[in-house]
Amino acid sequence: MSLQMVTVSNNIALIQPGFSLMNFDGQVFFFGQKGWPKRSCPTGVFHFDVKHNCLKLKPAVFSKDSCYLPPLRYPAICSFKSGLDSEKYQYIIHGGKTPNNELSDKFYSMSLICRNNKKVTFQCTEKDLVGDVPEARYGHSIDVVYSRGKSMGVLFGGRSYIPFTQRTTEKWNSVADCLPYVFLVDFEFGCTTSYILPELQDGLSFHVSLARNDTVYILGGHSLATNSRPANLYRIKVDLPLGSPAVNCTVLPGGISVSSAILTQTNSDEFVIIGGYQLENQKRMVCNIVSLEDNKIEIHEMETPDWTPDIKHSKIWFGSNMGNGTIFLGIPGDNKQVTSDAFYFYMLKCSEDVVNEDQKILTNSQTSTEDPGDSTPFEDSEEFCFSAEANNFDGDDEFDTYNEEDEEDESVTGYWITCCPTCDVDINTWVPFYSTELNKPAMIYCSHGDGHWVHAQCMDLAEHTLINLSEGSNKYYCNEHVEIARALQTPKRVLPLKRPPMKAHRKKGSGKLLTPAKKSFLRRLFD
Repeated sequence: MSLQMVTVSNNIALIQPGFSLMNFDGQVFFFGQKGWPKRSCPTGVFHFDVKHNCLKLKPAVFSKDSCYLPPLRYPAICSFKSGLDSEKYQYIIHGGKTPNNELSDKFYSMSLICRNNKKVTFQCTEKDLVGDVPEARYGHSIDVVYSRGKSMGVLFGGRSYIPFTQRTTEKWNSVADCLPYVFLVDFEFGCTTSYILPELQDGLSFHVSLARNDTVYILGGHSLATNSRPANLYRIKVDLPLGSPAVNCTVLPGGISVSSAILTQTNSDEFVIIGGYQLENQKRMVCNIVSLEDNKIEIHEMETPDWTPDIKHSKIWFGSNMGNGTIFLGIPGDNKQVTSDAFYFYMLKCSEDVVNEDQKILTNSQTSTEDPGDSTPFEDSEEFCFSAEANNFDGDDEFDTYNEEDEEDESVTGYWITCCPTCDVDINTWVPFYSTELNKPAMIYCSHGDGHWVHAQCMDLAEHTLINLSEGSNKYYCNEHVEIARALQTPKRVLPLKRPPMKAHRKKGSGKLLTPAKKSFLRRLFD
């Protein structure tokens, strides 16, 4: 193994715990940025361009027929091929948290349709599901199995918010384990079916999963109900005959106690498990190698990398699988220094061998880390901010047009500010007003002058108006500045320039004009 520190040259603040990476033919793409996508990259998908240990994020664009994809963090994500022998594949994304801490229940598919030296274009499609649709969740896994020439997605685990009927102001943002159901998802027809397997007693979150042919292996995970990380190892086998699918589960020995670990594939039959936690706020420094041969799984400890002192002493770490046996890791920066970065990043190469793209094994471990709100002092992004310029993007711009200065400084955006003279939002008495609010009041950005934040409730905004403003490209002005904005936008009326008429010869004392004949007659008369 080799560990190398990586310098992030731009937009380092976007890389926070909970992001995901997608590998398309050796090119890595970043998904799940901090906050809502801004004007310079409305898709929120970036090319992970690493050269000479320097990382640069280059915005990717979506095709015109693509749907909107929010920046989801802690989602379930996996690669999917229409068949084992197919060369084209896509990524399936389900669930995850939005920047305002909503949970998604939608399925998205991401496929690469165009790539050149300056631009990468994706097509993003939302999948409509029927049947036993999984509830909104995060920290779960989704894998793809192949049986009898057919394919099916397998979804398991995760956490979700407690029902609305059980929420109070103090526990509005509380989460619970999802029921230990196994969902089969038909990506072609959108049919979903849930299965109750007696071997699965807990809805484990932040576990590790990997799939081979018709089998999914579930390792480790964290249970909120028992606040434990049991040494689990489950084998879920799926048979897809012409009739109804058959799903069975077997408990295997040799499991490991770990949550939020990262899985990467080093060759056709071997995988490496890196990172994770073995106890609350205690990292798991041991690495494991997983071997799959003849429908058997074996897990052994392996030699650990030469961890740096910063990695050893940090309380948390997070990362994602870059593919080809490489993992991207992040740890908190040195908070003692004023100019220190929020996080430091490393690339860990577990093998120098390049994984064959045509191999018939798909690695679908969770690429997100454990929810910091449950195990670490670092909480996920909770801002509820609408960007008025999110969709104002010129598809002909170069990658290098992304400007970090376009990002609003969210560190100075206080939720409990006095936004207007009549503001009555108080941290001690505030209760959710909009259905999209969880534990923070909804805010919206006024574009007057240098700009400032106001509470949506104080501005008497209807919920549908608030959502429309978040998805549109029009600027918003608060009640105090809306008249000023209208005056600036409406040019003053300029009256046309009046020109005096040309003077004509007039007879003294007369207001009538003199014709040339009268002028001649008067001249002869007085002469």
